[in-house]
Order: sequence, then structure tokens, then C-alpha cells
Amino acid sequence: GNMKLLLLFAAVGLCGAQYNPNTKPGRTSIVHLFEWRWADIASECERFLGPNEFGGVQISPPNENIIITNPDRPWWERYQPVSYKICTRSGNEQQFRDMVTRCNNVGVYIYVDAIINHMCGSGGGAGTHSTCGSYFNTGSEDFSAVPYSNLDFNDGKCYTSNGEIQNYNDPNQVRNCRLVGLLDLALEKDYVRGKIADYMNNLISIGVAGFRLDAAKHMWPGDIKAIVNRLQNLNTKWFPSGTKPFIFQEVIDLGGEPITSSEYFDNGRVTEFKYGAKLGNVIRKWNGEKMAYLKNWGEGWGLMPSDRALVFVDNHDNQRGHGAGGASILTFFDARLYKMGVGFMLAHPYGFTRVMSSFRWPRNFVNGQDVNDWIGPPRNSDGSIKPVTINSDSTCAGDWVCEHRWRQIKNMVTFRNTVDGQAFANWWDNGSNQIAFGRGNRGFIIFNNDDWNMDVTLKTGLPAGTYCDVISGQKENGRCTGIQIGVGSDSSARFQISNSAADRKST
Repeated sequence: GNMKLLLLFAAVGLCGAQYNPNTKPGRTSIVHLFEWRWADIASECERFLGPNEFGGVQISPPNENIIITNPDRPWWERYQPVSYKICTRSGNEQQFRDMVTRCNNVGVYIYVDAIINHMCGSGGGAGTHSTCGSYFNTGSEDFSAVPYSNLDFNDGKCYTSNGEIQNYNDPNQVRNCRLVGLLDLALEKDYVRGKIADYMNNLISIGVAGFRLDAAKHMWPGDIKAIVNRLQNLNTKWFPSGTKPFIFQEVIDLGGEPITSSEYFDNGRVTEFKYGAKLGNVIRKWNGEKMAYLKNWGEGWGLMPSDRALVFVDNHDNQRGHGAGGASILTFFDARLYKMGVGFMLAHPYGFTRVMSSFRWPRNFVNGQDVNDWIGPPRNSDGSIKPVTINSDSTCAGDWVCEHRWRQIKNMVTFRNTVDGQAFANWWDNGSNQIAFGRGNRGFIIFNNDDWNMDVTLKTGLPAGTYCDVISGQKENGRCTGIQIGVGSDSSARFQISNSAADRKST
């Protein structure tokens, strides 16, 4: 019996790592409310995310950042820290605490975008042009509000001619040199690790559930490990005693570089950038790809293990050509294809899913490059972020896109919750771009991305009965607002989807 006991302990030990998203049971997705104000996120948790059983929100960086006026208040200024004070265009510490409390109270948890690899850019200058008025001097590397000094940066460990990352085939450069001029913190120093852990533990005590670690590829996995090991368990007001924060690390690994995602698995989950890049190719039907090939989607496509993956169709970087994935990435600008991509992601069991919620900006392509890719969130004349207001049809006003409120996406979030834990089953395809699959006996989804109508009778795995298609409508007051599908006693059903239907998929 001794051996059995030991194995049991080994298995329990593995569960302790930070792979569990900590979402409430039956909630399976988070949404990135990119550049939203804390007050608006709190309201959205109460009026929409809680009732629709979203698991959580990834928020924009909550710590003080540099104010950049050339270009004028770009979104990326928030990826340039000045201090760890909770004080940004999204709100102050009191508003942040109010959001965390109100969202947690309706079972929607908060995941912080943590910028711990670097401070602001080396050209940031000296002064108090920061979101909380803290003084800093990039020339002397003085961030007195932390405080960090020139002793806390990696300059001495970078051997490139200009201190910048020049060659991604050299892991030392990627981790010890500056990423696009950002002052690179010396994360092997006990002092620096302590300051970062203090910041993250402050957020944990307020009640957050986990962290996205920005630029993880630019940090040594062992340094991340040392910081993660200093993190406290989550606040027991909302989480079971002994719960560790969820950790997901931003590592852009599309293959072809020496740094791989798997180096980071020991610390938590990792962003799977291959997911959106490859799925975009399939749904756009580029490079001879077709949806029929998705039958073995997941590890069979060279993706990381499902239980290590944080997946998304697009993110705040690659929807505007930054980061990774290139032109194949699907975004709200391609609404019909985008709904199909997000629908597939939310129906398929692979990975832990994140839905994007964007703001619109005027794209302007010059030589294939969007020269407006810097534009920040909708704002007032004084630079403050505009509130999110909700139209009577439940869409968002102004330039807030709110993809998470699109009926098809919201209903697919519910679909994923409903089929959670159910096996991928009953695959069908026509050898081209019409596919269907089920999740155990709880759900079935069908896609038509061909240029012709489809009319098929398929085995669904569902119990006999009448079902509402949640893409064309939804179930309200006991009836379907969209198409009704009858499933026979043999679990088969007839599906007719025209190639002109706005959404071309049925569930």
C-alpha cells in the first residue's frame, strides 16, 4: 500500500500549481475588457457578466504608467510602468477596490495584466508626466515611487551594441536586453522580486483571482518562478482557503525560435498564439486550409497541451498587427468570420478561453502597415477615458465594440458552460468547409463556411426533443426566438444553413 499513497501525494502536488483559472464552477471563459474604466467594469459585472455567467475579466494594467503625448495617449502607454500605485486612466485605488468587490460578489473574478518585466521606455525623460504624478527619471533610472534605482536594471547583463534586443535566436538577449527601449528590470535581484511580489500580493489581498504576466518570454522562467512562489493565497472572503492565484504567461511562440512555451509550463498556463493564427487561416480558407481539417484540432495541430493553454481568437496586440499572428488573425472588423472563429473556439474543448472586447479605431494602412495602430480608447477632450454606455438593444455606444455582448458570442459562452466536461463527439464534415460536432449529450454545433447551401441530417448525440438554435436566436420565456431544431429518438436532426446566412452556424 505504501507505493499507492506516495503516488497519490505526487498527483495532489501537481494540482497545486497555478493552472486552475479559479472561476466559479460552471463558468468557463473570461473576457478582456480592454482599456475599460473600473467603474464600468463593476457595472458590467453586475448587469451583464454575472447574469450571463462569464467567469471573469482580464483588466488593463492597474498600476501607474507614463503619460505619452507623442503620439497622443496611445493604448501602449499602459505597458510602461512608473510605479505600483493603483492609479491609471481606468481609475484610482478606491474605484479599483470597488470593482473587485462588486465583480467578486456576482461571481465574476478579476485577472490583472501585470507588467513586471520592465518599467517605461528609456526615452521617457524626467518629470511627473505619469498617471498619478510620481516623479521618475529614465536617464538615471530613478523610479522613486517604487523605489528603483539604476542598480535594479539589467544594463550590465546586456551585451548588444545599443542595449536593445537585436536577435531573437539569442535567449540571453531576449531576456537581458531592452524590449523596444523598455528599461529591463533585474529580476534575479531579491529586492526587485520583493517589490514585484509586494505589488501582486497587494492586489491579491484586494481580491483579484490571478494574473496575466506580460512579456513573459522576456523574463527567465526561473525568475518568474521565484516571484510566483512569493505570492499569497487568494482572499478567503471569496475563494476557498489555500487557493493559489491563476497565472497565465504571455509567451509568443509561433515556432522557429529557441525560446519555447514549454519552458514556462512549470509556472502556470501560457498564451497559445498559434491558436488564433492557425484558426484564422482555416476560416479565411487561406493556404489551402479548410474546416474539415479541424477534426484533430488542438495538440494534433502542434498546439501546446490543452491544460496548459490560454486561448483566444485575437488579443489587444494582434488585432492591430502588433505581437504575433499577422494578417490571418480574425477580428471584429471581419464580423461574420470572427463570430465563426469565436463560436468554434467556445464549442471546442481545447484550452481555457478568453473572449476579446475591443474599442474601434480608424485603421489607415500605408504600405500594409496600420499607421493608426497606436490609437488609444475613446476619450474626452481632457484625455480621460469615456464611460461605456449601453444602447437600448444592449449593444455598446460609441466606439466600444463589446464583442462579448454580440448575441452569438454571449450565447456561445453559455454553450461552453453547459457542455463543460463533455467529450468532443459526433464529428461530421463534407470534406470541405461544412463541419459539425457535439459535446457529449449536452450540445451540438454546425458550421457552413462553404459558398453553397447545406441541408444535412446528422447524428447529434442529443436526447430527443426540441432545441433552440442559439446562433439565430435564443430561448426566452420557454420559446425559441430563432430557429427551432427537432431531434429525433435516434438523436438525428436535420440542419439547413444557407451560405448567405449572417452567421452560418447553428447550435
